[in-house]
Amino acid sequence: MTKLAALTAAALLFTGCYHATIETGRAPSPQQIDIPWANSFVYGLVPPATVDAQAQCTSGVARVETQHSFLNGLVQFLTFGLYTPMHITVTCATAEEEEASLPVIRTEEEFAAAVESGDPFLVPLH
Repeated sequence: MTKLAALTAAALLFTGCYHATIETGRAPSPQQIDIPWANSFVYGLVPPATVDAQAQCTSGVARVETQHSFLNGLVQFLTFGLYTPMHITVTCATAEEEEASLPVIRTEEEFAAAVESGDPFLVPLH
């Protein structure tokens, strides 16, 4: 009985919670893709499947979080690291406002006026 208690205590004490966050700099939206049991194997050497966020996050991704929750770590401990589940959360980005459109230069007079104005974004079209 004492060995079982010691083993249980070790499982609780040494099961650390791993957490990594990747920020893209885009504004987050309330829409998320949440995968609490992403399948990974052999201490993470065989990673989980790629999350296809493009279909659900049409405006891009704002944040990706991966973590090993307590229950994920407990399952990893009980399977001796052969099954290493992780929790993945993808937060979609908000739709950004449309960028201002640049004027199109069609004549030589418009081109000369743009050059005189010192426009740093002037790109001549051929």
